[in-house]
Order: sequence, then structure tokens, then C-alpha cells
Amino acid sequence: MPRKTEISRKLQKRAEQMIPGGVNSPVRAFRSVGGDAPFMVRGEGSHIFDADGNEYIDYIGSWGPLILGHAAPTVVDAIIAAARKGTSFGASTPTEADLAELVLSAFPHMQKVRFVSSGTEATMSAIRLARAYTKRKYIVKFEGCYHGHADALLVKAGSGVATLGIPGSAGVPEEFTQFTLALPFNDTDALEQAFKKFRHQIACVIVEPVVGNMGCVPPARGYLEALRALTQRDKSVLIFDEVMTGFRLAFGGAQELYAVTPDLTTMGKIIGGGLPVGAYGGPSEIMELVAPLGPMYQAGTLSGNPLAMAAGLATLRHLREHKQEIYERLDKLSGELAAGVAAAAKDAGVPICFNRVGSMFTWFFAPGPVTDWDSAAKSDTEAFARFFCSMLDSGVYLPPSQFEAAFLSGAHSEEDIQQTVTAAKQAFELVHA
Repeated sequence: MPRKTEISRKLQKRAEQMIPGGVNSPVRAFRSVGGDAPFMVRGEGSHIFDADGNEYIDYIGSWGPLILGHAAPTVVDAIIAAARKGTSFGASTPTEADLAELVLSAFPHMQKVRFVSSGTEATMSAIRLARAYTKRKYIVKFEGCYHGHADALLVKAGSGVATLGIPGSAGVPEEFTQFTLALPFNDTDALEQAFKKFRHQIACVIVEPVVGNMGCVPPARGYLEALRALTQRDKSVLIFDEVMTGFRLAFGGAQELYAVTPDLTTMGKIIGGGLPVGAYGGPSEIMELVAPLGPMYQAGTLSGNPLAMAAGLATLRHLREHKQEIYERLDKLSGELAAGVAAAAKDAGVPICFNRVGSMFTWFFAPGPVTDWDSAAKSDTEAFARFFCSMLDSGVYLPPSQFEAAFLSGAHSEEDIQQTVTAAKQAFELVHA
């Protein structure tokens, strides 16, 4: 049965009069899947509710932060208590050090951490710090990996040994990205050739250890180890962008899961408990270059704001106290969901494959395997759009793009999983038709 959309449609038209495209982040516009985007008004546990009264099982979770589910009581209580004392001071608060201590305990290589207000700020600052530390200009990123919308990182996917930066957004001069090298993900040979060509010129390599922004794509066996070895050999800084994976794949993030230690780590999402936040950290030798101790300048009026610190602290404390139970359950339910939907597709004769690492997963409408941007881009996006719309009508809210990872939370139930698999069986009948 089609969902009700009249109120959301009116809200969208109103927003379009004042906000570009009616949205404050492009994917919310539903351009790649079509139809009317719902306007959400409430969340509870694993479910969200829109302005038209539709209820959905949510597999976005605010794009990853809500690992405990929507409106988790422990997090909401912490935010309320903090807000009653003041929303922002522009001065230091005790909670900043409390959260820093907990973050550092989970990531042993980090001796110091700096909080900011977004993942974009975190990655931008980490790259600036790497350049300050190495006194080099070039940076390496990977095709299909998203590290925020800083100019140097908005580079169009390229081909060849090392594609020199070509801006992937209007308003970014080529001069701003000329020192960005875009390489294929999971291709160790391409990385070795880049380091050979730009020997002792590469300041850092930044990577999502498990990619989430071309869909979920895990590293090939030995790939992260190769990144570590190559950067160490050339004395380049290895940055793990764990904005998405930090505290999600394990309490110590992807670096705990894969036992590979970077030089710098960027974080966000979960460490703010659903409020705007970011962070970057590493050993004291590097971090003490950050002002006021060193010459690398970075600042922010709302960095370490009391509400985000309180929400993040409540979230991380809960994860630490229940980590074995939570992460085992997330892995179990995510496995059941990913495999159940894939089995439904096979029964319907719809060619899909899926990638999953812990509670991050993506169904690709392609035979697979999907290991990099080129293989992800072969997905049938029209078939995905039909699948997405059918699932939405059935009360299942998935990322409105083939190239975004979905997430499970600790609030999801076995019943949620079964309802989702049932909805997928119906959806695949439409896709196949």
C-alpha cells in the first residue's frame, strides 16, 4: 500500500522557497530514487515517524551515529541535563576531558585528541596537520571514498597510476586540488606506483578503512597492512577516517577489528550521540603541533560544545559497559538481515550481491563482487530505485542512494529483521517485473 505523502510534499515545497532544493544535505532530496521525501518528526528505538503519520523501520540512523537507536533514554537524559546548565560557553568544560579520556582509552595509538564540530572539519584538520608534520604537499585519497566537502578532498574519480586532482564540484579551483592524488581503492599496485612517482613528496594517505560512501566496501585481505607498510617506508602519515566506523565496527573501530594502527584517526557520528561533532587524534609528537602548542592553526566556536560532549559521553559509556553484548548482537542481526534479503533476491531471480562488515552493509544491484568504485558503479541504479520505493511503501527506510551504507542499531529487533525480509520479497517481485 503506498504511503501517505501529502503533508511531506507541502513541507518540501515550502522548504524549496527558502533552502536550495528544499534540503540542507543533497541526498535528502531523493533525486536518485524519485518520489516524495518524507519529513521526519519523531524517532523511537529502531523506528521513525514522518509528518504524514507513516512509520518506518530505520536503517539509516542519522547516517550512522544512532548506534543505540533513536531517543535512547540515557542519551536524551544526558542532553537535557547538560542543556539545563547552558548550551554553550565558548570556554572549556569538564565534560570535554571526560569524553577525551574515553576516546583515548578505546584507541591506544592516540595520546591526544582535538574535538571539532563535524567530520569535514576533522579530516580537513588532520590533513593540514599531516602536511605541517611532514612539510610535504601531496595527499592520497581513494576513488569512492568521501572525507567531507573540503576543497582538497572533492576530487573527481580518476584512472591511471595517480590521477592528479580534478575538482568534482563547481567553485573549487583546480589549483586547490592539484596536490590531491586519487587512486583506486583496494589496489596496492597503484599505491606503490604513486609512492614511486612521488617519492618523499606525499604528506599523507587518508582512507576509510571500511568504505561507506560508495556503499559498504571492505578492504581486501592485506590491503590495510600494505597501506601501513608503504606509508611507514616513505615516512608519510597514514590517516584512518573512522568518522563512520569508529565505535561502530568495534569499540576501538576498524583499526581494532583489522589490527592495523594508523598515525592519525578522524572520528565523528557516534562520538556525538546524534549531535554535531568531529575529532582527530594521534600521538603527542604530531598532535602537539596543533595550536596553541604548535604552529598548525585550527579553532571552532562550538568545538567541544557541552551538549555534544554529554551525548557522546553517555553513548560511549553505554557501549563500553555493554560492548560484548551489543557488538555481538549487532553482528548477528546484521548478518541475518543482509543474508535474508540476498536470499529473497536470489529466489526472485534478481541479481544482487552484498557487502557487510559488522552493522554496516549494502545490497548492490550488480552481480558483484564490489571491491572498488568501478565495480560499485556497475550497479543497476534504476532497479535499486524501484526496490527502495517499494521498501519505503512497506515501512522500511533505507539510504536513498545505491552508494550509501545502511546501519543497524542496538534497538533493532528480530521482528524488525523479519518484517524487512518480508518487505524485500515483495519489493523484488516489482524489481523483476
